[in-house]
Amino acid sequence: MTGAALDDPDALLAREAALREPGGSLRMRDAAAALGVPEAALVEARRRGGAARRLARPEAKEGFGRVLARLPEVGEVMALTRNDTAVHEKVGRFAPPGIDGALGQVVGDIDLRLFLQHWRFGYALSEDGRDSLQFFDAAGTAIHKVYRREATDAAAFERIVADFADPDAAPARFEPAAPPKAERPDADVDVAGLRAAWSALRQTNLFFGLMRQFQVTRAQAMRLAGADFARAVPASAARAVLEAAASTGLPVMVFVGNRGCLQIHAGPVQRVETVGPWLNVLDPDFNLHLRVDRVTGAYVVRKPSALGDIHALELYDAGGELAAQIFGHRHDRGEERADWRALVSGL
Repeated sequence: MTGAALDDPDALLAREAALREPGGSLRMRDAAAALGVPEAALVEARRRGGAARRLARPEAKEGFGRVLARLPEVGEVMALTRNDTAVHEKVGRFAPPGIDGALGQVVGDIDLRLFLQHWRFGYALSEDGRDSLQFFDAAGTAIHKVYRREATDAAAFERIVADFADPDAAPARFEPAAPPKAERPDADVDVAGLRAAWSALRQTNLFFGLMRQFQVTRAQAMRLAGADFARAVPASAARAVLEAAASTGLPVMVFVGNRGCLQIHAGPVQRVETVGPWLNVLDPDFNLHLRVDRVTGAYVVRKPSALGDIHALELYDAGGELAAQIFGHRHDRGEERADWRALVSGL
């Protein structure tokens, strides 16, 4: 986006309006992409007419984590986290977050892992009869959104907005999006060492350190590790897994994230539908929207742990970014369910 366009919100909004057909439902993210601007630029432009209010980012490591810490006051909301390929929507109540510096988590109805150093801009937006809090990174890409619902305490929601609103904030300036991390040549990777370290895992969350140790991207690790650790399957495996879970009542865990937030659903899925390129879960408290045509890599991944092997279906986009993960919802002791293992092993 050019600096001139940022300095002229009216012109930007006029260009956006010209894109929209009367009665159409073009989403702001798609409008921004068509205009060649960050999504947050369209929200920033709405400050002119009062539909958007900028939120002050507290001067602390947790930054907007202090806004999230107030959300238990409002009751039921819808939390949304997405990337270019998948959208994850979860209805429930926020529990008080646990935050340590810029890292945090929310555990409960709404289950999040937070990387708050990337939360740069925050807004309260009122449009089309919907009130929301929306958070973006330095490039203006959406990280997380919280929508008010009928059951939300509207007065408590507005108190949070009023307490953090910054009407005098200077117009936002957005940085260019960081380019994707370049992969090392496959020939330079110690594949034998990678496989040995993978085999020695005892906690699945240590996988991130393994990638750093061997200087590989996640998608590269999938490609090089071998079928006994990461077995390639068609992108259609996502539909097969979700439909099987819905028909049998098998509870699953669905992860969708970006660099600032990871959102998790744990439990059954019921209504699975395909509309055009979108694979959807359309349940009362959980919606998933997955652009299957953007999934260019899919793997059944096995990670050893102290409680036995853990299997997941991992989906990757054309840039090698992790779009979504589906696990079996594990027993209380953390052991993997035999019916989940049988399902993914048969893909």
